[in-house]
Amino acid sequence: DVQLQASGGGLVQAGGSLRLSCTASGFGSDDYAIAWFRQAPGKDREGVSCISSTNGKTYYADSVKGRFTISSDNAKNTKYLQMNSLKPEDTAVYYCAAAPWSRLCGRNFGKGFNSWGQGTQVTVSS
Repeated sequence: DVQLQASGGGLVQAGGSLRLSCTASGFGSDDYAIAWFRQAPGKDREGVSCISSTNGKTYYADSVKGRFTISSDNAKNTKYLQMNSLKPEDTAVYYCAAAPWSRLCGRNFGKGFNSWGQGTQVTVSS
């Protein structure tokens, strides 16, 4: 079974930065996708970013483009989400999730991410 462990959340002032980590294990093949989602109180879950294991392609929600960067350290089985220029509206619980095929990381990604880690709280104060 795929297991995911997210960490790195915290409290930061607007304009600050945080880096989230997602350690993943248990994949049956090298073909998978990892994504970050977030959910703020009273709002729907939103796909933030994803990365393909096969070709490294990345996708970002429009709301975070230019501010967030997803990356991979394969030696550590860890994906990162570097979040810069944080805004109060970025406040949410952030989750990392995995999909069994890398092609599921694409525009409007969301479907097929069926393994989830626990969330990590990100709070941005104004």
